[in-house]
Amino acid sequence: MRKIYVIGIGAGDPDHLTLQAAKAIGRTDVFFLLDKGEAKDSMIELRRRLMKAYAKPSRRIAEAADPSRDRAPQDYEGTVADWRHRRSAVTEALISEHLMDGETGSFLVWGDPSLYDSTIAILDEILTRGQTLFEYEVIPGISSVSALAAKHKIGLNRVGQPFQVTTGRRLAEGWPEGVPDVVVMLDAQQAFTAHPEAEIHWGAYVGTPDEILRSGQVSEVADEILKTRAAARAQHGWIMDTYLLRRPD
Repeated sequence: MRKIYVIGIGAGDPDHLTLQAAKAIGRTDVFFLLDKGEAKDSMIELRRRLMKAYAKPSRRIAEAADPSRDRAPQDYEGTVADWRHRRSAVTEALISEHLMDGETGSFLVWGDPSLYDSTIAILDEILTRGQTLFEYEVIPGISSVSALAAKHKIGLNRVGQPFQVTTGRRLAEGWPEGVPDVVVMLDAQQAFTAHPEAEIHWGAYVGTPDEILRSGQVSEVADEILKTRAAARAQHGWIMDTYLLRRPD
């Protein structure tokens, strides 16, 4: 039986790699990489650095282009489902062609595989089709949410209070009821600007050499964050940012 690891590699700092993840990388025969284009070369480069540091010399790399998708669709859930289906076909072809019986393959996943990542769902879809068989194991990683809280030296929740992790699209529909603290990811529209009374702890490229951190009351720092975010996106061609939005007591 072929085996696949889904390995969380952290938010961008090579030191985020856990001992469990390093050992799994060392047992891997084939690494699967989905190339997102030149704009995200730095994301691929971190994976290559980790392979060089921890993988065995005989390891192989199997690459394919990541299918594109509309980033501002009218039917968001339908668009994502279609993209995942196309991605699963590319992934299945990689596994079928490059992973031999008895070998171990790995996907090196940015952050933690359980948080806003599609790899687990894609592998499940492949197994459901029943044409390509393997077993897989998930290795947790340090998420951008954990890294953000550490960098700002804050807790994600207040005493006895819940917090919620959501997307910018959901926040734009309204603040979640009964939740004083909201962690927001994937916010292309910067929905935090609708909450000037809140406190924000914002970070982009957290854990990488390009890390940017800002915090304060939204009414006071929103303009700076918007300008900083736009400039960083223009410079790098992509941006990965996360923030904690906290309502006053």
